[in-house]
Amino acid sequence: MTLDQLRIFVAVAERGHMTKAAELLGISQSAASAAIRSLERQHGVQLFNRVGRNIELAQTGRRFLPEAKAVLERATAAHDVLEHVSQTITGSLSIAASQTIASYWLPRRLASFHEAYPAVRLSVTIGNTRQVETTVLDGTADFGLVEGRTESDILRRTKVDVDRLMLVVAHSHPEIAEVSRGHPDIRELRWIIREGGSGTREVLEDLARREGISFADLRIFLVLPSNEAVRQAVEAGAGATIISELVVERAVAEGSLRSVPIDLPKRDFAMITHRDRQASLAQMALKAHLGAKAGETVRG
Repeated sequence: MTLDQLRIFVAVAERGHMTKAAELLGISQSAASAAIRSLERQHGVQLFNRVGRNIELAQTGRRFLPEAKAVLERATAAHDVLEHVSQTITGSLSIAASQTIASYWLPRRLASFHEAYPAVRLSVTIGNTRQVETTVLDGTADFGLVEGRTESDILRRTKVDVDRLMLVVAHSHPEIAEVSRGHPDIRELRWIIREGGSGTREVLEDLARREGISFADLRIFLVLPSNEAVRQAVEAGAGATIISELVVERAVAEGSLRSVPIDLPKRDFAMITHRDRQASLAQMALKAHLGAKAGETVRG
């Protein structure tokens, strides 16, 4: 058996889905299926039960999974030893990032990292804060980048930048009533928000709590799965939202959106890593690079 076969087996076992595992590994679904069939034929075993279009671990597969993961962990550790001895930064890094960071903050920083360390292969997956936290915990991602709160106490959290939030409406939106100066009446606004688990939704939940308002009493008009969808709906006049300045600064400058004065706390962009996993040289290099780049661009 090969390490590639083991990686494919573990990915399929953890996701229970051949296509999703193949997408994660950057290979075709047919290549993943062929690797599993080859592994089964080589050893005369059945690792998965095929149930309709779905697959699930057979008893042999369940027994084999912890051993396969242990071999992969040892192979990674062996690679790290050689990497540290040679001091050559190579390998691959899997990054999970929340939408705002992945779309607006991260790309240029990864481009400059690649210029400095061309032998390191980078891959990025995108999800909300809760999804990113899960991928770091289960080892799918080497580390995550989030703007929302994380819940697990086995994650290390390192600040890499600061983000400003804005309450925005369409330029044509009627004037907004205030309960006091700089405090718009958020109960009267029709809200467009992200799904549960997203950092920007947490900000609105926190705001409602500070104002002594139940989140359930807000007029939630629309829940959307991406920042771009939220921004476009607000531009179309559908309602108001709280969102990162990175997402809407151009629309505000061009006049399709206007900012509503409100006191919102800044939030951290944070790198999260698993407390019990040793960082490779490549991981340490990227962590240092992102921290240095953030130091050059932190917003006041």
